[in-house]
Amino acid sequence: MTHSVLDTPIGPLTIVERDGALVAILMQEHHRVPVPEEAWGERVDDALPAATRQLSEYFAGTRTEFVDLPLGAAGTEFQRQVWDALAGIPYGRTITYGELAAQVGREGAARAVGAAVGRNPISIVVPCHRVVGSDGSLTGYAGGPARKRYLLDLEGQGRVLIAG
Repeated sequence: MTHSVLDTPIGPLTIVERDGALVAILMQEHHRVPVPEEAWGERVDDALPAATRQLSEYFAGTRTEFVDLPLGAAGTEFQRQVWDALAGIPYGRTITYGELAAQVGREGAARAVGAAVGRNPISIVVPCHRVVGSDGSLTGYAGGPARKRYLLDLEGQGRVLIAG
């Protein structure tokens, strides 16, 4: 594995790759770091140029989806199922943990789904920031509520839209 650091409006992002696949995008002071620092490997100038370019475009407001990025996140079958569902949440939209639980066939298991969301190692590209509490509150983001608010504002010009 190798990693690089990208400066962004929400602070530095550590981009971790393994064999050309994106393994993690981690924020400074990331809660519950899913890929421990000792596993990041050597720091290089640009560990995954396509990810760096697309993230830069996203923060510039010129990209609304991430394409052709091979993903290599390690997780359980259930976690990967939740992460796949996260990847399907459109730019500028949000859903609740309960809605996400229903989407993955685990209605009533919002807490288990929330735990899987919290273990998502590929922040932003796999948009866990688009999941909100049942009342629209900005709960449970590993990067903290200020970063979640920033990302939602970037995508929705200040509106939190509940899908439905």
